Amino acid sequence: MSSAMSLRALLYRRPAEPQSIEVAFDQAVYPVRVRRHRQARRYTLRIDSASREVVLTIPPRGSLREARAFAQKHGAWIAARLTRLPQATPFAHGVVVPFRGEPHRVEHRPGARGTVWAAQGEGGERLICVAGEAPHHNRRVGDFLKREARRDLDAASRRYASELGVAIKRIAVRDQSSRWGSCSNTGVLSFSWRLILAPPYVLDYLAAHEVAHLVELNHSPKFWRLLMRINPDCARAKAWLDAHGGDLHRYGAAG
Repeated sequence: MSSAMSLRALLYRRPAEPQSIEVAFDQAVYPVRVRRHRQARRYTLRIDSASREVVLTIPPRGSLREARAFAQKHGAWIAARLTRLPQATPFAHGVVVPFRGEPHRVEHRPGARGTVWAAQGEGGERLICVAGEAPHHNRRVGDFLKREARRDLDAASRRYASELGVAIKRIAVRDQSSRWGSCSNTGVLSFSWRLILAPPYVLDYLAAHEVAHLVELNHSPKFWRLLMRINPDCARAKAWLDAHGGDLHRYGAAG
């Protein structure tokens, strides 16, 4: 019986699908990542603003042939959306990046000791100074910003946890592309390091939001009342993220 089932499974097993396809439009070729999702009801396309990747989702019973046709039909949409994405901005000498909501110019200090530090230049210009060779600047500045994000998020989260009388198991800081923060039912808080690029009240709001989930692990009216009580500025922070959050994903990305 088991051997017959194994043979049937081999006969009817879906052939391995490619991980990506290509869509041609207006003399350009765009790679499209393919994913099959069991809960999808139709073919969909989306652009991951963080990775600048085009993603094609196929429903369980969909075919690769129909998926290709669907993606090709929307070639103009793919081209337009990718064109509208902010230009990728690696952390290189002379580039201006936001740091805690304020513009800072990356400045190479080849003869200096250390790695990366914030400073003030002539005339009060805000700087992020980086030592070492140019090929390492993008990584070094990125690591510096991640450390600063962890420090600020840890302080803000523990301040709100103390106010609400809850315990945080662990705080993780990652490069999350789909959400700014999350809270697990085990008490682990996760945040995007890119919040350090936003104004402090935005980072503070995300810390309050995820800590509030340690009390209410949902988005019920009770949760929002709790969040409003501990962070009355949350509406302003949400509005800032809606307007400017997508732009934060371009920093540190290769052109």
